[in-house]
Amino acid sequence: MHYRKLDEINDGYTKITDATNVNSLMNIGIHILPEGKEIELGEEAEEQAILLLEGTIRLKWNGHIQEVSRKSVFEELPWCLHVPHSVKVQVSALEASEVLVQSTENMLDFDAKLYGPDECESTTAGEGVWDGTAQRVIRRIFDYENASHSNLVIGEVISCPGRWSSYPPHHHDQPEVYYYRFDKPQGFGCAMIGSNAYRIEHNSYIEIPGNLDHPQATAPGYAMYFCWMIRNIENNPWTERIFEDEHKWLLEPTVIKNSSYK
Repeated sequence: MHYRKLDEINDGYTKITDATNVNSLMNIGIHILPEGKEIELGEEAEEQAILLLEGTIRLKWNGHIQEVSRKSVFEELPWCLHVPHSVKVQVSALEASEVLVQSTENMLDFDAKLYGPDECESTTAGEGVWDGTAQRVIRRIFDYENASHSNLVIGEVISCPGRWSSYPPHHHDQPEVYYYRFDKPQGFGCAMIGSNAYRIEHNSYIEIPGNLDHPQATAPGYAMYFCWMIRNIENNPWTERIFEDEHKWLLEPTVIKNSSYK
């Protein structure tokens, strides 16, 4: 298990984690691109998910060209290009931009796909239950349900100020990585991984081994964003959250219906 706050992110590539780490099994990092910068992405033996965090970029791949723009991860739904191994992607920054890249080994051939805001499943979880203390927005970009050919899962969460996410506590067999941002740089929260707790800050990340529960809390006054990235295990893809037995009572219909504790 590994938690770290990234040092100041400068132009170029900043690594978050890599596939040799058993707690992630993924290569993940952020490219900071000044206006006019062009980079080429693509790996011979790895699929890649290319997620725009902020800015405006032009993507070129397999004869396709698409310009995408995003002002804020808090205010706008994502654009994410998913490509198989050996596909080269040219990324051109039309303004200062930030791009997260997630990749892992996968030699299957599949059609590249650009997931846009219209295809992102965005739901409000925890609304109207437990006094709203776990209300948050969950965005699914792709997972086993809509991309069974992939060894990756990627999505986003907007955690409301003073509330909980990844709740009720749950676990799964597959390793996961959270990358965090706050709507204000001094924002903070807490990640509880198994029996350990970590202070979460802007531009921090945490690697979550399989089989450990991982509830999150956000400090009042600050909204927390995290990109959640899972590495499917061979013959065991991530398909569900396994809630901890001692907390399953929170999901009982009578509790859901009468969940005000004033």
